[in-house]
Amino acid sequence: MSARNRSSLPIREMVVFAMLGTVMFCSKLIMEVLPNIHLLGMLTMTYTLAFRKKALIPIYIYVMLNGLYAGFNMWWYPYLYIWTILWALTMLLPKNMPKKAKRIVYPALCCLHGLLFGILYSPVQALMMGMNFETTVAWIASGLPWDLMHGIGNLFAGMLILPLSETLIKLMKRHSVE
Repeated sequence: MSARNRSSLPIREMVVFAMLGTVMFCSKLIMEVLPNIHLLGMLTMTYTLAFRKKALIPIYIYVMLNGLYAGFNMWWYPYLYIWTILWALTMLLPKNMPKKAKRIVYPALCCLHGLLFGILYSPVQALMMGMNFETTVAWIASGLPWDLMHGIGNLFAGMLILPLSETLIKLMKRHSVE
């Protein structure tokens, strides 16, 4: 097998990852009627638990679809790293964590990401808008009610992470996609 063949994704995986990235994008569009309530954190963590490093593929398919749909404007640039932070934190969680702990830790991490969304978003916002430290802090503070709603929504959506990731892992093993 050549080096090129070892590094490329099988067609089945490409299709699955494209579909999962599209699910993220469509879920965001459908949930836009609710301010800062969406399934993106839950799906990011679910995909990470099921696919580990390869979860970055559907995550960045979502990011690109979002940019193509709504435009590659200032709001979009933080998306290049904001979901990767949640992916990385999920990757750091121990695989052998007891199931009872997973039921608490997964939604809690998803909630924390939502609560901190404005803070995570702020570095790019500050750079692009020419904000100083005080203005950036004021911008973050003004967004706290929205981040609170985001965190609460992520907490409830996060309760789906464990059952969905377990189901996705079983399905992928059955159909030999890892």
